[in-house]
Amino acid sequence: MAEPRGGLALRFQRRFLAARPLRSLPWLELEQSLRTAPDSALLADILHKTIFHPLCVKYPPSAKYRRCFLTELIKKHESMAAEPLDELYDALADILKEEESAHCYKSYLLPTGAWVSLAESTALISGGTTGLVTWEAALHLAQWALDNPGVFQDRTILELGSGIGFTGIAICKTCQPRTFIFSDCHPRVLRQLGENVRLNGFIPEPDGIWSIPAESQGQEVERDNCQNPKVIVAELDWGSVTEEQLLGLRADVVIAADGVYDPEIILALTGMLQKLSTSRADRKAPEVFIAFTIRNPDTYQLFQAELDKAGIRWQIIPAQSSCHFLYDVQPDVTILKLFI
Repeated sequence: MAEPRGGLALRFQRRFLAARPLRSLPWLELEQSLRTAPDSALLADILHKTIFHPLCVKYPPSAKYRRCFLTELIKKHESMAAEPLDELYDALADILKEEESAHCYKSYLLPTGAWVSLAESTALISGGTTGLVTWEAALHLAQWALDNPGVFQDRTILELGSGIGFTGIAICKTCQPRTFIFSDCHPRVLRQLGENVRLNGFIPEPDGIWSIPAESQGQEVERDNCQNPKVIVAELDWGSVTEEQLLGLRADVVIAADGVYDPEIILALTGMLQKLSTSRADRKAPEVFIAFTIRNPDTYQLFQAELDKAGIRWQIIPAQSSCHFLYDVQPDVTILKLFI
């Protein structure tokens, strides 16, 4: 049975606004639909749900991406005997006038109907860091969190290496944490992270952007008139952070995505986890979840060996059947639960 045309347009919308690879868009289904009913109405609907969508107008994917998308859409239009669709050509002409930017936006639809929009770099490596783009493990960790909201509800969450913020923002919008602490150590990443947190409607706590509280402030204060959740953007260097500082964060859950890709990073992360283990005082140990893409089996085995050496037990979280935020080939992402 053929897919309703409105549903096909929405599939284009979700992939396009998230700037997923163009090959992952349902072009084949579009061709089949146009062969069945060769008219321009479907293409016009797709155009208005993508290029002319309010999110794209306000937070557009890169000019190159939009240009390539429209070029492909025009090819589909020209391949059928249908009335002209001037909007397609006018839209392309407008984009051709734009200058390429080093930054772009990606917007992800949450199951609740809300969106997460992020400003990020168009280059995988920018300013000497890979932290200015959203990596696949962050999407998978967010999907797992959305499927397990009870892990995060009414709890204090510390995210290590937040990057530009997708996982944490998705959790803040859907899982009702009490406090969410975004953290990173690269100045440019921290600036972009703070901007993305604000872009999505959250206001970081004052004085929380560049440093973590040096010590616990004692009993938690009532926040009846504050936003929910409380959001902090903190500079956190895994090597120099102290056990006292970590104790002051009072984290119930610790998460990280794509922090296991280099031997030096693995040693720093393992050392950080050991500090978390010894900084509990009389508090219950936080639950720890680490998501990463297995790009090199040797690196993955090194991480497991370092965990074993540190006396940190681990178990693999069962793989998800699908990811709401991914529409192309699924990467080899693993999520570990650690017992510190």
